Amino acid sequence: MKKRFNFSLKGKTLLVAVLALAFAACTQKAEVKPPVAKKVPKELTMHGDTRIDNYYWLNERENPEVIAYLEAENAYKDAMMEHTKPLQDKLFEEIKSKIKQQDESVPYKKNGYYYYTRTVAEKEYYVSCRKKESLEAPEEVLLDVNQMAEGFDYYAIGGSSVSTDNKILAYGVDTVSRRNYTIYFKNLETGELLADQIPMTTGGATWANDNKTVFYMLKDSVTLRSEKVMKHVLGTPVSSDVEVFYEADETFNAFVYKTKSEKYLIIGSESTLTSEFRFLDANTPNGEFKIIQPRTRGLEYAVDHFGDYFYIRTNLDALNFKLVKTPVAKTTKENWVDVIPHRADVYFEDFDIFQNYLVASEKVEGITKLRVMPWQGGEYYIDFEEEVYTTYSGTNVDFNTEVFRFGYTSMTTPNSTFDFNMKTKERTLLKQQEVLGGFDKNNYETKRIYATAGDGTKIPISIVYKKGMEKNGNNPALIYGYGSYGYEMEPTFSSSRLPLLDRGFVYAIAHIRGGQIYGRQWYDDGKLLKKMNTFTDFNDCAQFLIDEKYTNAGKLFAMGGSAGGLLMGAVINLKPELYKGVVAAVPFVDVVTTMLDESIPLTTGEFDEWGNPKDSTYYFYMKSYSPYDNVKAQNYPALLVTTGLHDSQVQYFEPAKWVAKLREMKTDNNPLIFHINMEFGHGGASGRFDYIKDIALEYAFIFDQIGIKE
Repeated sequence: MKKRFNFSLKGKTLLVAVLALAFAACTQKAEVKPPVAKKVPKELTMHGDTRIDNYYWLNERENPEVIAYLEAENAYKDAMMEHTKPLQDKLFEEIKSKIKQQDESVPYKKNGYYYYTRTVAEKEYYVSCRKKESLEAPEEVLLDVNQMAEGFDYYAIGGSSVSTDNKILAYGVDTVSRRNYTIYFKNLETGELLADQIPMTTGGATWANDNKTVFYMLKDSVTLRSEKVMKHVLGTPVSSDVEVFYEADETFNAFVYKTKSEKYLIIGSESTLTSEFRFLDANTPNGEFKIIQPRTRGLEYAVDHFGDYFYIRTNLDALNFKLVKTPVAKTTKENWVDVIPHRADVYFEDFDIFQNYLVASEKVEGITKLRVMPWQGGEYYIDFEEEVYTTYSGTNVDFNTEVFRFGYTSMTTPNSTFDFNMKTKERTLLKQQEVLGGFDKNNYETKRIYATAGDGTKIPISIVYKKGMEKNGNNPALIYGYGSYGYEMEPTFSSSRLPLLDRGFVYAIAHIRGGQIYGRQWYDDGKLLKKMNTFTDFNDCAQFLIDEKYTNAGKLFAMGGSAGGLLMGAVINLKPELYKGVVAAVPFVDVVTTMLDESIPLTTGEFDEWGNPKDSTYYFYMKSYSPYDNVKAQNYPALLVTTGLHDSQVQYFEPAKWVAKLREMKTDNNPLIFHINMEFGHGGASGRFDYIKDIALEYAFIFDQIGIKE
């Protein structure tokens, strides 16, 4: 593996010493001592309040001493987890053995071609393909990512799109895992790459209908904010690309796409609470974009096009959103007419438009429903048999069709793709994820249960376990949570979860406030000055699992990643005694310091989620729950913390500082393991098997705490 840093002599010396210690630990585990980060006090003062950050220096990514410390933590992790290596290997093979090695996605047809991806046995990446007019036609390989990724530790494709004449493929490539993509163009007739290469983008390229003009997003090189919409003409220097739109407000991110009708190019700009859109006829890429509705703080909307109208999902006088339409010639909000009115008990999630039908995705009592609405009347819902499930719109690119494609899954049902005839109501299963190794969904049971929060609110929990489980208080359990941004952790199937269930674990998802399972109010009640609800809800769910005899505190584990990692840090500061162990993946734990630093990616765009700490009210509230600021001298559960050196969303130094402070402050002897992926970023490994190694590490850590050895 290539290393991207050169170490100073001092850094090398520290690393060699730690590696020697780790080697000795393989034979005598008791001698292993964790790395101790040096303390360099830094005063951070705001609103007359001074915080002392002893580990602030760890944010110096290029400092060889920082890299040496991270390598030392990895060496300590390797030494502490060495005895679990056979179990990790077994879990890796167990999970991998469930995955069909050679597989193919369900094709969809667009502009005369069927598009699909396929995987090859033992290969990490997919092959992107198409066939002209018929699935019996010869295969045309668009991208063989296995070949393209050779020689790279990380390789990700983003934003593939084909020109309207089907001749040119645009695609983005990230080889660092910081979500900075370079856009490339491939001539699909000759197989040759064009000379055009566009760096520092989001990866996507949106084609005008002239087959030579593309619109793309340029990122700020420091904050990684997508701030500029640029226009590029194939064959011209990138340096001469035209800036079409600049988003000056640092709390907003911009993006560009084409409507389903392919009639209009759309520029969108959004913050957490506010949106604004512009449109341009895709046949006239040199024209001027026109604004649909000027931004008004708190007004959110999203746009698609059909016929003479824009169809708009919006929260205008609609907490749970509604669908309106407006003439293309009169787009401002005074012209908006309800198509699906607001309902207080239904959260309107999304919509698909067809020539003769409208399909609405709606959250009703915490479950997504698919509502088919013929333009001529006679609406109905698509029926599903399971109590708890997840369904969603699939790839629906055609207007003139009676077939609606959707996906379906539950915690016991593998991911399934259906075609549904909206006229006859006939449902056709096109593909269900094949789980190898004799998987039988009937061996498992899933349901929804409800904990009661401290304020009396009922908090839903989706659970799955192996049939025959007895509620005797002695089952191991893992509870997962997120609870931010209105993002809901849906009850879906995961074959990688089977090693837990088959070893007697109860697996639970806590649908805590800050998510959106019950609509927008559920989200509003778990952010800003109500953020504490998110953490207390999770602990109340954990306590409920114990009280109801699903598990006990000596066998209950918790897991969350990113903002869910913040959740993990907060809940163990509040009630560490509830958990035997916790896995905090890429955790956002230094909330106050990060939100005060507007140079850090994502910060400015998140003031409406967490608050702006330059306002004293938000500063002190944030400080009251920020995991890093609230570490104290107490016993903590066993902890596995993970990060990626190149993480653009949660910088590596947040968990690094947190781990260092925990090592200093905690009063227990429970293991604290810190795993730093020196090659990857927020999403971990890019290959379809490589990521399993991280899952195997997490499971081995959990199993080790309760004596499961195989």
